[in-house]
Amino acid sequence: MSRLLPRSAPVWLTDPIVGFLAKVGVTPNMLTIAGVLGNAGAAALAARGDFLPAGIVMLAAGALDFLDGALARATGKATRFGSVFDAVMDRVSEAALLFGLLFYFSDRGGRQEELLVFIALAASFLVSYTRARAEIVDVPLREGLFARAERVVLLSIGLIIDQVTVALWILAVAASVTAIQRLALVWLRIGRSGNQSR
Repeated sequence: MSRLLPRSAPVWLTDPIVGFLAKVGVTPNMLTIAGVLGNAGAAALAARGDFLPAGIVMLAAGALDFLDGALARATGKATRFGSVFDAVMDRVSEAALLFGLLFYFSDRGGRQEELLVFIALAASFLVSYTRARAEIVDVPLREGLFARAERVVLLSIGLIIDQVTVALWILAVAASVTAIQRLALVWLRIGRSGNQSR
């Protein structure tokens, strides 16, 4: 299994929304920034222990990830900078939410949760970094059991049903496995020639 969730929402769902956004002058970068702000809001809610609204806001902000790329392609505004900007802001969003949880648990002696937040954050970044480095050496890499969409959905649900510790355990383990999975795929695709520079 390469992905648990599709990389993009179905066109029958996104096309009407994208068409409306394009008509009112919304740009892809606006959606990206809105997503970051939404996740920052979710992080602030999580830091206060308001997990249910935090999860709902996080889901809504995460939905913008399905739209900014579609809007860029539909309006002919897909650029190399936009792609980089979107990827960087995705990492900022992820870090913000996990920092909010770290703040909450650190104020309550949640040693286990603090460690899980660190592992989840490091592993999640490694998932994305492995893909970025693979593409630099011309190795396509779209697979990954627990990519960003899966991580957003898992953490959102964990917040909504007030099972954050369980969600953090799953996230820490699954993201770590995904980072290893992607590294193994790169190794297999490059082969054992050893001619790739670091």
